[in-house]
Amino acid sequence: MPVQNPNLTADLELIEGCRKQNRRAQRQLYERYASRMFAVCMRYAKDKDRAQDILQDGFITVFNKIDSYRNEGSFEGWMRRIFVNTALMSIRGADILKDTADITELKSGLPVEDDHILDKIDGHLIINLISQMPEGFRMIFNLSVIDGFSHVEIAQKLGISEGTSRSQLLRARAWLQEKIVKLKMREQ
Repeated sequence: MPVQNPNLTADLELIEGCRKQNRRAQRQLYERYASRMFAVCMRYAKDKDRAQDILQDGFITVFNKIDSYRNEGSFEGWMRRIFVNTALMSIRGADILKDTADITELKSGLPVEDDHILDKIDGHLIINLISQMPEGFRMIFNLSVIDGFSHVEIAQKLGISEGTSRSQLLRARAWLQEKIVKLKMREQ
């Protein structure tokens, strides 16, 4: 008889309670996942207050759409997609990508990437630098590199061209590389 993961069993019980709109189950689900989902929200938000708003909106969506979770795959992954989409909707109105160039308009001159430089950098430093990126760069970088969306998906989600998504990612990487190189030069 296979041993079932106790966390999965607990999640399934909470999910079922949430489907029945049991407030206790909703609170427990919130307490179990709030810190992890807040980290997702912080990747997209400018500040903690905005991230907290996204977190609350995301949990409202989770509770309203919990019937659409089919108990297949990771529940946390299902929730993460909701929080990413909630974050995108919250910043879509700001139109942060309105003045960006398409990759076909992008001139060469961006620094050539040196992937080996990241091997020598502390993860906390990279996360800190990502949080300092201009908002458009940060959003595309998070969607592509961290959340694994394709440029086609990003373009559809944000109402931009694939080329704009690609150019923003290219610029975000160049921005990040420039900051890392400057930090490394200060250390020497």
